[in-house]
Amino acid sequence: MKIEVTKTEVLDALQQVQNVVSSRTTLPILSNVLLRASGETLELTTTDLDVGIQRKVSATVKRSGATSLPARRFFSIVRELPEGEIEIEVDEKNMAAISCGSSFFKIVGLPAEEFPALPKLEEGKHYKIAAANLRDMLRKTAYAISNDETRYVLNGIFMGFKAEKLTIVATDGRRLALAEQDLEFPKANEAEAILPTKAVRELEHMLGEKGEVQITLTENQMAFEMHGTEAEAAAGKGTEQEGTKVAAERKNVLLVSKLIEGTFPNYRQVIPTESKERVSLERETLLTALRRTSLLCTDTANSVKMHFTKNNLSIIAKSPEVGEAKETMVINYKGTDVTVAFNPEFLMDPLRNLDNDEVFMELTDELSPGVVKVNAPFLYVIMPMRMS
Repeated sequence: MKIEVTKTEVLDALQQVQNVVSSRTTLPILSNVLLRASGETLELTTTDLDVGIQRKVSATVKRSGATSLPARRFFSIVRELPEGEIEIEVDEKNMAAISCGSSFFKIVGLPAEEFPALPKLEEGKHYKIAAANLRDMLRKTAYAISNDETRYVLNGIFMGFKAEKLTIVATDGRRLALAEQDLEFPKANEAEAILPTKAVRELEHMLGEKGEVQITLTENQMAFEMHGTEAEAAAGKGTEQEGTKVAAERKNVLLVSKLIEGTFPNYRQVIPTESKERVSLERETLLTALRRTSLLCTDTANSVKMHFTKNNLSIIAKSPEVGEAKETMVINYKGTDVTVAFNPEFLMDPLRNLDNDEVFMELTDELSPGVVKVNAPFLYVIMPMRMS
C-alpha cells in the first residue's frame, strides 16, 4: 500500500475513529486502526467488537492495499507532523513508513486480515433524520442514562419508532428525559431498540448541524451513516468542486453498534398525568440560582429546597457542617404555597441542555415527582428528595 493524504484530513478522521479503541484489551488487533486504500479513498476503521466507526477520506492512492496500525500511536505521530501531504507506504510485513517534510517514522502494524470486519446492515428497517434534529434529541436526553451496571437495560437510550414519531428516552430510575420528533416511515418499520451509552457518546461527537443520517435497524444491531446534503455542497466556499468535497467528506462516516438486549421499562407509567401547579420560570436565571446554592451541598446534604409562594421562589441549601445558601427569584406565581426538595445536579442537567428561554415546572406536593417542560416535544421527570 502506498498513499498520499493531507495531514488535516487524516488527523480529523483519526480523532473521530480512535475514541472507540480500548486501552485495555486482550486482543492486540483491537488497539489498531484498519487502513484500507483503493480508488481515491482511504478508509479508516476501529472497533471494540460492540461499537465500530468507519470514516473515509480522499487520498492519492499510488498502490492500493490494507494494513492495521496502533491507533493511538499513529494518531500521536500524525498530530506532531508538519502541515502538508503525508506519504504512507506499507510493505508486505506490515511495516509502515510515514514521511512528511523532514519527518520520518516507521511503525509496526498487524495484517488487515486479522481485523474484525464491521457487520454489513443492508437488510433491516431504514429511517432518515436530519443530523441536527438527532443531535438535539440526544443532547436533551443522554445525561439521564444510568451508570448502574446492574440495571443494564438502562445503560443506554431507548429509541422508539412508532406512529410516525421517533421517541428517545433515558432514565436512571430517579429522573427521566424524553424527546420526540416527527419522522416519516412505513408502519411496517415500527420498532424499538436500546442503544448503549458508548454508541450514544460517539454519535453525539459525530453529528453536525447539517446533513442527514441514514439509520438501519436489525434485530441486534444499529447503524448510523452520515449523509451530506445538496445545500451543504452549495455552501462550500470557493468553487463548486470544493463545495461538493465538503458534502462528500461529511457523508462518509459510519457507526455500527450492538444493541442492549432486554425490555426497557414502561416509561409512560412514571410520567404524571396531571399536576396541581404549573409555574413559568426563566431558564438561565433558575440555572444560575441553582448553581450558586448547590455550592453549599455536600455528600450527606445533597438537596436544595424550593419554596414557591405568591410571585416568589426561594431556593435554599443547608448543611450543618458547611453552612447555608439562599437565592430568591421574583416569578409569576399565583398558586398555593408549595415546598419541594430536589437534587440540584439532576435539576440543572436539563436546564444546561435546553435552548428555550422559558421552562415550565409542574408540581403537586413535596412527595410527588416534578416535571420540567418547554414549548417543544420534550419533558423531564424528577423524583423529589426527602426533606429533613
